[in-house]
Amino acid sequence: MKPKKAGIITKIVILILIVYATVSMINLRIRVKEAEAEKAALTQAVVDKAAANAELSYEIAHINDPQTIENIAREKLGLLRPGEKVFYRVSN
Repeated sequence: MKPKKAGIITKIVILILIVYATVSMINLRIRVKEAEAEKAALTQAVVDKAAANAELSYEIAHINDPQTIENIAREKLGLLRPGEKVFYRVSN
């Protein structure tokens, strides 16, 4: 008994399945790359937030430290000790 040759409809169906599989794989690769980029961005955001949390934890732990209070007064409030003078450098 001889095997039957594939008919034209069978060939068209197989071609459609191959095209569909190829398009699906390309779409999946695009989605994977987008997910990897989003993961990298979120990982960086986590690192940034962890650094900010560490800084805030340090500030909370040293809130009553005289040096910390002086630094806040100087840097954030622009205050000076009595008798101190501020000189601004003016460049051309």
